[in-house]
Amino acid sequence: MYKLLLSLLFCIVFTPSFGQNDQHPYFPGDKIIPGAEQPELYLSLLKKKKIALVVNQTSIFNNQHLLDFLLSKKVNVVKVFSPEHGFRGDADAGEKVKSTKDEKTSIAVISLYGDNKKPKPEQITDVDLVIFDMQDVGARFYTFLSTLHYVMEACAENKKELLILDRPNPNGEYVDGPVLDKNFSSFVGVHPIPIVHGMTLGELAQMINGEKWLKDSLQCQIKITPCKNYTHLSRYDVPVKPSPNLPNLLSIKLYPSLCLFEGTNVSVGRGTETPFQILGVPDSLGQGFSFTPKSIVGMAKKPLYENKRCTGIYLGSSIITKQIDLYYLILFYNSCKDKTKYFNNFFNKLAGNAILQEQIKSGLSAEEIRKTWQPDIQKFKSKRKNYLLYTDFE
Repeated sequence: MYKLLLSLLFCIVFTPSFGQNDQHPYFPGDKIIPGAEQPELYLSLLKKKKIALVVNQTSIFNNQHLLDFLLSKKVNVVKVFSPEHGFRGDADAGEKVKSTKDEKTSIAVISLYGDNKKPKPEQITDVDLVIFDMQDVGARFYTFLSTLHYVMEACAENKKELLILDRPNPNGEYVDGPVLDKNFSSFVGVHPIPIVHGMTLGELAQMINGEKWLKDSLQCQIKITPCKNYTHLSRYDVPVKPSPNLPNLLSIKLYPSLCLFEGTNVSVGRGTETPFQILGVPDSLGQGFSFTPKSIVGMAKKPLYENKRCTGIYLGSSIITKQIDLYYLILFYNSCKDKTKYFNNFFNKLAGNAILQEQIKSGLSAEEIRKTWQPDIQKFKSKRKNYLLYTDFE
């Protein structure tokens, strides 16, 4: 399928620097405290109310799940809504998640993934307030943002208040990528924003309201518990992996660029212990770095190229640039013998338009493509400033 270029067999060595304990200009040495870890700011709002949670495995409070913490404080949590990957975060990407009961508390867990992406009226009428608390990674196609959109819409339609316990954006230090064309709206892209938007979910909720992006221009009544000691310049290493195939900060940093490969015939390492840190395709003639995807329960039950040896690139020492990196996407396309099989039907949804695919096919360079994004990015940045809760990077 591929004639692997020699350059595919070597990674470029850079010097990334991560860590939420690193100092930054605004709060040197201060620990970042997510909204959920400041109960003194929101517990009083929950008294004598029936509460629904929109949470997953990242919804923790000092190593305790938010659900367990609230129950210990005698908060009346009546149900839980869970996103893609489920309440415990162990379902594959795209895997149907069934509604169930939490084994520990026997509280009903209603899936918001699959056929039921928005709470139905009968699922929310018995609730006074909804709490949303999940760790996002700052990419438009990461579906927790889409879940937030539909929860806001359901709350607005049913006149329910939404409390957002905000969390830092580990990719919050830049804005980049094509702005979504509304003709390509889907669950992996609901809003006309770039792939990397540089906002927390709390800030995006304000933008969704402010730009009237909910159905019929509805407005959701929201309250936000902001992060403490966070700015868009902060480096933040998430304490719990946000989804099964983003196991560490490197994968989260590479995700905005590498997720585009999910719309191609190139493996991003699902079915290995280093997803979104490697790239490859089956090639019996290839030399150098190789991997063989296997079925891994809780990560990838049926990965692309299962049990087939793939040759490609290990990105474990990659630079963490403040931009979408198109280099490897173009390189693998140029190396593909049958280019008609490179892109699949998912690519344009991830890109948010039909233009990027055609630009790559036409031979434009990464720099030439990036230049075409700039007018829309600048317009977005002008709007974005109106909804920020934290000191920005500009």
